[in-house]
Amino acid sequence: MAKEVVEAPITGTVISIEVKVGDKVEEGDVLLYIESMKMENPIMAPISGKVTEIKVAVKQVVESGKPMATIEG
Repeated sequence: MAKEVVEAPITGTVISIEVKVGDKVEEGDVLLYIESMKMENPIMAPISGKVTEIKVAVKQVVESGKPMATIEG
């Protein structure tokens, strides 16, 4: 099984989490949104699989490169 760690592509604030642990996702599904420079940026699943970890919370500030979720495909 492939395991993919989804990292923050930019520094910003998590404004919503669209999935929960155990959810099945398809490649391209929105996992969460980060607000950066007053823009909402969707963070999408890089692979299809099951969400096994969510490592961030709403209103949390994340730095670029921070692990945010894990998907097992």
